[in-house]
Amino acid sequence: MERVMVGQKEWLYRLGRAWVAFFLLSEIVVFSIIGTGFFSARNFQNILVAATTILLLAAGETFVIITGGIDLSVGFVMGLACVVSAKIMVMLQAASVPQGLAILLGCAGALLFGLLPGLVNGALVAKLRVPPFIATFGMYGVAYGLSEILCNNVPISGLPPLVGFIGNGYLLYYLPGKALTFFGPPQGISRADIRAMILLFPNVFVFSIIAVAIFGFVLARTQFGQHIYAIGGNIDAARRAGIPVEKHLIRVYMISSFFAAMGGVMYTLRFVTGRADAGAARMLDSVVAVVIGGASLYGGTGSMVGSIIGTLIIAMLETGMVNLGLPTYNKYVYVGIILVLAVLIDQFFPEFVRKGE
Repeated sequence: MERVMVGQKEWLYRLGRAWVAFFLLSEIVVFSIIGTGFFSARNFQNILVAATTILLLAAGETFVIITGGIDLSVGFVMGLACVVSAKIMVMLQAASVPQGLAILLGCAGALLFGLLPGLVNGALVAKLRVPPFIATFGMYGVAYGLSEILCNNVPISGLPPLVGFIGNGYLLYYLPGKALTFFGPPQGISRADIRAMILLFPNVFVFSIIAVAIFGFVLARTQFGQHIYAIGGNIDAARRAGIPVEKHLIRVYMISSFFAAMGGVMYTLRFVTGRADAGAARMLDSVVAVVIGGASLYGGTGSMVGSIIGTLIIAMLETGMVNLGLPTYNKYVYVGIILVLAVLIDQFFPEFVRKGE
């Protein structure tokens, strides 16, 4: 009898931990019923595009939150990288550098420059013991100010035309019964064929999910990842176990900054411009995605898969509201409610989050 009760309790825990998946499924069902054309390949492509920026910021935030910290600077670090990448591309184009090389150098330069805020954040938190909230909030202002200085308070335009082709392109172009091509539509097709073409997997999402998968493997399957969980679970015990806590924390904040910079690069590719406020509205979304994906704000728990699911919940909510013709700023009300719900579950039903971690 006792064994049966234990088995039932275990199943209850499993169902509880799956509440996020049920929530995502319910969104699909509800929006498909009350929306117009929501359950379609084209609309799901829109969801993937909407998810790209949130996913990148959430991926970096996952590392930080597992350590028990938080990175409030990711939104404006993203904006800083967006401005840097656009400015480099414009300068190289003016110097008659080929488009492809100018774009490559602009993206690489922004990603490398984007590591600096993370290095500073990590040093403040790990070496000087500044609370993560204060350290990253300070960087929030610094990154925003530098962005505005670099772009002179005006969005950067005049980027190479190839930028938009890459950022708004797709991995696969499928014309039913006629052609299947990669990275570009078939040549010499009619307008009717263009309208009938099925576009699969936006480039920006493909680039992003590859990076997220790599770092997800690092988090789940490497010693470095296990040390991150140990630091978040009990930082003093991690130190006694010989884990180089300070070095790991610096690396974690640099990873967060790197993903924020990648978000800025993806924004530049997609919108063909450099804006200082490119990620200003996405910081809250990224934190919420991580928390509703199963990470605890107390540290020690979380996963990249959970953050991906949390990201899809927010992106689907945003796209569904657009589909219904509702103002998108209403999304923040629902996102805030979901965040509070996730924190309450973590607070009062920790077994649903931490059991089995």
